Amino acid sequence: MICPATGLDGPAAIGVRDGLIVSIERDPDRAHLPDAGEVLRFDDGILLPGLVDLHAHPSRGGSRFGIDPDRWMLPRGSTTVMSQGDAGARNSDAYIRDTIEKSRTRVKLAINFCANGESNPAGRFFDISEASVDECVDAIYRGGDQIWGISLNIAFIRGKDVDPLEVMRRGIEAAERTGKPVMFGATKDSVTSLADQLRYLRPGDVMTYCFHQGDGSIVQDGKLLDCMWEARERGVLFDVGDGATAFGFEVAEAAIAEGFIPDTISTDVYKYHVDAGMTHDLPLVVSKLIAAGMTEEQCWQRITSAPAKILGLDSEVGAIRPGAPADLCVLRQSDSPKELRDGSGGVRTGTLWEPVATFKDGALVRAR
Repeated sequence: MICPATGLDGPAAIGVRDGLIVSIERDPDRAHLPDAGEVLRFDDGILLPGLVDLHAHPSRGGSRFGIDPDRWMLPRGSTTVMSQGDAGARNSDAYIRDTIEKSRTRVKLAINFCANGESNPAGRFFDISEASVDECVDAIYRGGDQIWGISLNIAFIRGKDVDPLEVMRRGIEAAERTGKPVMFGATKDSVTSLADQLRYLRPGDVMTYCFHQGDGSIVQDGKLLDCMWEARERGVLFDVGDGATAFGFEVAEAAIAEGFIPDTISTDVYKYHVDAGMTHDLPLVVSKLIAAGMTEEQCWQRITSAPAKILGLDSEVGAIRPGAPADLCVLRQSDSPKELRDGSGGVRTGTLWEPVATFKDGALVRAR
C-alpha cells in the first residue's frame, strides 16, 4: 500500500466499515481478519487512495466531449474527477443536477468561461458575447461548492474577430470577482506568445496541456521557455491533460530532464477515446510519464494527494487514513514492456500500469 499523503509504503491491511476506513494495520499478519464480514486479498500490485483526475470530461449530456464517469472513469480507478469545462453559465445548473448529483463518482466542475460550455458541436466562442463575466459570476454563486473554479480554454476560438487575450482578461476578471482559480488552456499557435498568456495567471491557477507538442509548446529548440520557470516561481501550477493530441514525449522528456515536473497528472479522457475503443486512464498516463523520465514515487502523489489538495478536498480524499472515505484503487504492472504512444505518433517502450480493482465508499466497483 502506498499513500504519499501519510507516508504509508509497504504491506498493510485496511479495515472498512460503513464506507469509511476505520483501521490500518501495517503488519497484515496481525490484522483481525476473522472479525471481518468479508476479506479481499491483493497479493500482487499496489493499493493507492482512489485516484483523482484533475482534468477529464465527465458528463451525462449536454457536452460534445462528455462521457459517463461511472462507466468510463470510476472502474478505471478514478474515484474523484473534475470536469474541464463541460458546462458553462447557461447550462451549469443542468450539469450539476444531471451529472454531479446523479453520479457515483465524485465530480467537481471547472465551469467553462464560454457561456454555452461545450454544448455546441462546432466549438466555442463564436462571438465575444459568449465571454460574459456577469453570467459566469452569477452561475458560480448559484453552483456553490459544486464549482471548483473556471475553465478558461482559449485554444481553437471559433469567432474570427474574438481576441484570445481579451477572452483571457475577462475570464480572470470573473475569477477575481468570485475568488476562484482557473484551469487554463493556452492557444495552440505561435501567434499569441505563451509568455503573454502566462502573465495573466495568478498563484494557484493551473495551466493544463503542459506537455503539448507543436506550435505554442513550452519547449522551443529543445529548451524549456523561461516564462515557464517564471510562472512556476510565482505559484502557477501545471497539469498534464494527456487527451488525444495534447501530450508529446519529446516535450515531456525535455522538460523533465531540466527538472520541470508537472504538479498533477490527468487524462483529459473524453468521447473520442470511447468512440475509438481506446483504453485511456490515469494508470496509462502515469506509464507514459515514467517512460518520459519521471519516477513512480513522483507520479503517485500527482494522481492522489496533489490534485486532492488543489481541489480543496485533501481532508476528504487522496489519502489512506482512518475516518476517510474508503476510496481505493489497486494497480498492477504488466509482465513485459509495452508500446506507449503520444498524440503525434511518438512511441516509447515501458511498463504499463493497469487498474485491477476500484473501491468507492468501501464498495467494490470493479475487479479483474
